Amino acid sequence: MDSVRRAADLDLELTPQPVFPAPTSLANGRRGFVGRISTVGAETAAAGGLAAPELERRLLEMGFVEGARVEIIHEGFIGKDPICVRLDDMRVAVRRRDVRGIMVQAGEP
Repeated sequence: MDSVRRAADLDLELTPQPVFPAPTSLANGRRGFVGRISTVGAETAAAGGLAAPELERRLLEMGFVEGARVEIIHEGFIGKDPICVRLDDMRVAVRRRDVRGIMVQAGEP
């Protein structure tokens, strides 16, 4: 009986486990990037930007919520900014600096 148990334990240990990449900032994505939002936050404002709490509130109101599916469908010609993001069933244009605090799990449908 012990040999059966040991064989079963070894089989479980050899079963490959899925490896998911670490979440990355939406601002680092390029055209064609697809993923799901894992956390929503806002970094401290850059020169001339909104305060972090206000920016986070606006992003949430636009639909950048945990679990939402995102896809970068367009990048601006100069500096790859702004980006157009398909957010579930709508499209939103945002500056990369504004979405730096949104962490996305890449490759999830």
